[in-house]
Amino acid sequence: MTSADERRILDGLNPEQRLAVETTEGPLLIQAGAGSGKTKALIHRIAYIIASELAQPAEILAVTFTNKAANEMRGRLARLLGVADNRSFMPWMGTFHSIAVRLLRQDGDQIDIARNFVIFDEADRLSLVKSVMKELGVAEQQFSPRSIVSYISKAKNACLSPEQYRRQATQSSLQQTAAEVYDRYERRLRENVALDFDDLLLDAVQLLEKSSEVRRKYQEQFHYILIDEYQDTNKAQYRLVKLLLNDRRNICVVGDDWQSIYSWRGADYTNILNFERDFPGAKQIKLEQNYRSTEEILEAAHRVISKNTKRSDKKLWTDNRGGEPVELIVAGNEFDEAERVANQIWAMVAGGGHRLRDCAVLYRTNAQSRVFEQMFTRNSLRYRLIGGQRFYDRAEIKDLIAYLKLIYQPSDTISFRRIVNVPKRGLGEVSVTKFLAWQSGSGLNVLDALVQADDCAELTPRARKTLSQLGRALSEINKLAGTGSPDRIIKQIMRRFDYGGYLDDGTERGEDRCRNVDELISMAKEYGDLASFLEEVALVSGADAVNDDDAVTLMTLHAAKGLEYPVVFMVGMEDGLF
Repeated sequence: MTSADERRILDGLNPEQRLAVETTEGPLLIQAGAGSGKTKALIHRIAYIIASELAQPAEILAVTFTNKAANEMRGRLARLLGVADNRSFMPWMGTFHSIAVRLLRQDGDQIDIARNFVIFDEADRLSLVKSVMKELGVAEQQFSPRSIVSYISKAKNACLSPEQYRRQATQSSLQQTAAEVYDRYERRLRENVALDFDDLLLDAVQLLEKSSEVRRKYQEQFHYILIDEYQDTNKAQYRLVKLLLNDRRNICVVGDDWQSIYSWRGADYTNILNFERDFPGAKQIKLEQNYRSTEEILEAAHRVISKNTKRSDKKLWTDNRGGEPVELIVAGNEFDEAERVANQIWAMVAGGGHRLRDCAVLYRTNAQSRVFEQMFTRNSLRYRLIGGQRFYDRAEIKDLIAYLKLIYQPSDTISFRRIVNVPKRGLGEVSVTKFLAWQSGSGLNVLDALVQADDCAELTPRARKTLSQLGRALSEINKLAGTGSPDRIIKQIMRRFDYGGYLDDGTERGEDRCRNVDELISMAKEYGDLASFLEEVALVSGADAVNDDDAVTLMTLHAAKGLEYPVVFMVGMEDGLF
């Protein structure tokens, strides 16, 4: 490393950040308080490792909490090193799920996972669970499908197979039912050549546990492992990291047990508290200087967190002396609360001190947004709702994604069910069910079965003709899947099935739907192949969707993780609610 490189990388760091950057060997725990510049420390640490020629970018595994965070870190790192910022730089920087996808795409065949598996999102998972419940005669009125999904997800995050979960599912009839659904659900996933979000982690762990050859390959490849937000890792993620670590033990984790907010979905904050036990000889560095908040806010936060019985010992401090005190507003009810928030925002904007985009309203559950949306609309306050309907959740987008998924993975019956009558083809539920039963028994995938639908004696001649025509059309487009760009495949679907004509019904809503499809095609142009595009669509999170429009942001406290706003309203802070 030249002296100029060293100055560029180390200048501007405080003593603790610099120590974290220069400590390159062995296990390292960086206890980073809120607003303490942990992202800067991580980026400069990676830059220091690369500039010192300790590792190449492809030999560094860097795990972030969101895709957005990964992209921003990659860009800042590229600028710091003076290299081109593209997808080939730092190829192993991403979320746990995106890293797991890559492991499984490359080596999943070692545990009988096809390389062209599709990823079921939350809607797909719920749809399949409902289908399995119907097969098993479990009434939705008795057991909520969403509750069943939650139990299955928790079991997978705890690395429990259906059989293991069944043995311990003794607490309630709901848990026992979830165990029964879990077993059938897994079989149906395999039939669809699909994995859900939790499978990505669980199967990546199984791959590394079962194949010593694959495990050794990645252990030799990754000279350094860095993990952000370590306090929010779950059991599967913890095991994945342990399996990827080699004998040099060059692992650096960054986190803060004080900021652990995901225990409800399996995160275990004790992972960070037990780091020094798990990795004997580990060094610990505390980043306690806060650059984000004022002294008043830090002191209020410390008085709250100090009541926790299990926590690390640190005390944040700042050079931002004084500041406005935290203001407590006691409102009469939720409507009074929303009106007061709206009035304060308007006063700040009218005074010229802030813009709408500077303000965020945080609450515990999405249901609490309704009264604020109503009040903001009444007061002509522009707002954006994070956690509401995402771009990829719009019907026209999900339809086209389902077409793409079926073309990419012809065994995907969930995607087939979504598109079989979009646009309308006059096929009833009875015909579709009969066809799928015949397809399942024939040993054919959905696409091949459609082409041969004339052989399905259970169907009417009209249904056979309609399905075989659909099959031939899809098979033609399927030929593009291996070589065609995603945007070209979407355009082919639009033309072949006149999907644009189906959307454009002459209404303003129809025009909006067409514009959404144009946006999807534009986004798809950024990807060289269908697999990478479908992965990005499946793995994108609500926090990744935050944009820079001038509007007040409404979102849950969990969605706000990693974001910053000059003005924050914490609403609904009532016992039993927050």
